Amino acid sequence: MRALLLAATMLAGTLAAAPALAAPAASADAKAVAIPAAAGVMPVGKLGNAVVPRAYRLDFTLDPAQPRFTGHTEIDVTVNEGGRYVWMHGLDLKVKQVVAKVGGKTIAGTFQQADPTGVALVTFAQPLPKGAATLAFDYEAGFNDGPTGLFRVHVDNQWYSWSQFESIDARGAFPSFDQPGFKTPYIVTITTPAGQRAVSNAPEVGTETRGPQTVHRFAPTLPLPSYLVAVMAGPFVSVDGAVPATPQRATPLPLRVISTKPNADKLAFALDGTKGIVSHLENYFGQAFPFPKLDQITAPIMPGAMENAGADLYEDSLLVLDDKASTAQKRNFGMVVAHELAHQWFGDMVSPAWWDDIWLNESFANWMGFRIGNEWRPDLNIGAGALEEGFAAMNTDALIVGRPIHQKIERNSQIDAAFDTITYGKGGHVVSMIAAFMGDTKFRDGVRGYMAKHKYGNASTADFFGAMADAAGDPRILPAMQSFTDQQGVPLVTFAPAGQGKWNVTQSRYVRLGTQAPAQALAQTWGVPLCLRQGDARVCQLLVDKSGTVAIAGNGALMPNAGGTGYYRFELPAAQWDSLIAQGSALPGGEALAAIDSLEASFLAGRATPAQLVAAARSFAANPDSYASDGATGQLEAFDDRGMLSPAAHDGLRRLVAEVRGPQLAKLGFDPRAGAHAGDDPDQQQRRVALVAEMSGVAEDAALNAKLAKAVDGLLAGDAAALDPAFYNSAFKAWLKPRGLEGAKVLMEKALSTEDPLLRPAALRAVGRSNDPAVAKWLIEEFSDKRLRLSEKLTGISLAIASPKTADYAFAWANAHVDTLLSSGGGIFLARSLPQAVSGFCSVDKAKTIAAWRPHFANNSGALELDRAIERVQDCAVLKDQRSAALSAELAAVK
Repeated sequence: MRALLLAATMLAGTLAAAPALAAPAASADAKAVAIPAAAGVMPVGKLGNAVVPRAYRLDFTLDPAQPRFTGHTEIDVTVNEGGRYVWMHGLDLKVKQVVAKVGGKTIAGTFQQADPTGVALVTFAQPLPKGAATLAFDYEAGFNDGPTGLFRVHVDNQWYSWSQFESIDARGAFPSFDQPGFKTPYIVTITTPAGQRAVSNAPEVGTETRGPQTVHRFAPTLPLPSYLVAVMAGPFVSVDGAVPATPQRATPLPLRVISTKPNADKLAFALDGTKGIVSHLENYFGQAFPFPKLDQITAPIMPGAMENAGADLYEDSLLVLDDKASTAQKRNFGMVVAHELAHQWFGDMVSPAWWDDIWLNESFANWMGFRIGNEWRPDLNIGAGALEEGFAAMNTDALIVGRPIHQKIERNSQIDAAFDTITYGKGGHVVSMIAAFMGDTKFRDGVRGYMAKHKYGNASTADFFGAMADAAGDPRILPAMQSFTDQQGVPLVTFAPAGQGKWNVTQSRYVRLGTQAPAQALAQTWGVPLCLRQGDARVCQLLVDKSGTVAIAGNGALMPNAGGTGYYRFELPAAQWDSLIAQGSALPGGEALAAIDSLEASFLAGRATPAQLVAAARSFAANPDSYASDGATGQLEAFDDRGMLSPAAHDGLRRLVAEVRGPQLAKLGFDPRAGAHAGDDPDQQQRRVALVAEMSGVAEDAALNAKLAKAVDGLLAGDAAALDPAFYNSAFKAWLKPRGLEGAKVLMEKALSTEDPLLRPAALRAVGRSNDPAVAKWLIEEFSDKRLRLSEKLTGISLAIASPKTADYAFAWANAHVDTLLSSGGGIFLARSLPQAVSGFCSVDKAKTIAAWRPHFANNSGALELDRAIERVQDCAVLKDQRSAALSAELAAVK
């Protein structure tokens, strides 16, 4: 899975008025049940091996136009411990009949859901003997409105349904032993309204029309865990093709891109791009695509993407694009498609033994997404995004509240918390760092050996580490990897001159100003692959002790993270910082990102000065790498958004951005019409988008905003070419600001009247982040329209909370409706997104209010994220108290 939703885009408005967000009624099966003593203790995590599944036959009747569906499930099992009771999984299923078939005998049973996570107890009238048996279930259940389990969406007057089962939502679609270590073949049958299409993991082998229905039968799958099963139905459209044969695969691979009808004319780019990415992945893994066909499927409310074996699922905008799409959209396509397709080997063919090991799937796939995406289209500079994501993860990893990448998971409620920036951003960066230290060929050989040994089976973190150690031939690799995966925190490497090109280096755990880190954390050490560059000289060594000495004979500024590939922050004496900052425009992109991150971290820890931050903004803004240039003023803008700057400092920041970004935009030129800059290289196109955003938003350039607003007028009047989609966010914001509530109503109607995967969400985002109290109140308390989907209803509140002038009102509303929000059915990431949305405050009082939410998050996957939010808000309050005056004075002096 690759999650694209950020905290500011997860939750949404119109919650109070939307019937779909009323707290769901508890089903009869979800009520607490009395557990007989003979059944043993209810498993809160792993089920154990008393009964083990060997094969599934799933038969669904799906009419997406109806709120509920029916199913018949048969599970061939091996009973290792005979008895009347079987612990398994089923979430909000209305089970009508359960029987066990044993040696020609049928034994009746009853099914009861035992807890809110979907642990279920099946009680049989007679004990099941040891040996082979078949469990059969007839049941019905409801489609979800959000992207979890089996969900449905109304698109252009027609209904469609999809499945999203990771991590533990397959149990909401069929009775199951829903954990990754149980890997079996599945035979799927889907009955739909006549004429509709159905999709699953394996190729469709036949259809049969029975009156008003069509029965779709699929071939048996290769062994899969339940979370990778795909079940989809609706009036889909597709473009069909094949990935040509490669040295690893002798025959073409059947390939389709499948979507809803409004997207029919924008699927060819994804078809062609997927072919190239599959070929690059086969070359890396040294083996053929591991499944007999590949479907790439889109859904309008999918929060990112999901690697269902042979049937990947994506949010619409990831696949619905053409050659005229923005650089950002193409980068997302390349990275996310490469990520999900890498999972077909690493996660699907070789699956985790338990959720403890999911970090390995996601961290590796994240690294592969950037790597293979970059191989596919080097002109898009996709690879540099890996470093940006890794450094961003350090802001989470720096908190005292947190977790290591590789964390023991004992309860179902802990599983979803593993899908966070630590797994993706930090994990991907650490994999990249280890691969660089081992050498690309040795690391690849280790991956290939791991895949071969566990093909179509399960494996653990220890298995992967063992394969890497064998390939490396270096005993230091294993403890170095484990020091980053098995302990929380960001290493800080502090440099002090030792004379004649030598430096004393000391490692410690990075902590922010005011943070009271426990002694154990402060004593941590890592096996840091430390690489330095000074001019043309470069040296690397593994720093395993608390301190050491490193020598480098070079000229110019010292760059303590050569290439930016190291997962660590560095601290320099003031003079060396000033020298490095002065070189900001000339540093390679990855090194520029590393320097920006470490300098900002130094300020947050109470060391770097405001003058250095302002100097860095000027210097790095001129860096030719779009990632580095975009990050130059980001921290200062974040301080402004969090209320740390005085009014005079706000004006100074506006002047600073205009100073460093205005000439760049003027040099590039700007025409908002669609395709006006299509001839520019991709990085230049992306730079223009970022420049327009900063000059329009932060610098408040009146002439630019007038040009953007005029383009929106043209778009609203029916000229689709008046505004390039790359500028939707900036343009809608500029257009809406002077128009207030009436303008918000116009944009809302425009959004709800289209299925365009870029226009619709951009218009809704503009309304959510209007920064206008009247708009926020209307959106949250008054507006109601059935065309607004649950996922869209879960967008405006977070944006309103993140906007300074609506933050207090929106937060007060969220504070009064916490339980309603948490019960809205928004899927795997919702419980964490609410804490993320409120983490931008900078107040001790707000931290106390947020802390009062803890009882609402008990045994909830968002509990960790809530504690992180509290720490972030408290830390910001300390920073504001101790450093905002000096920072404000420095910015106010900008002329």
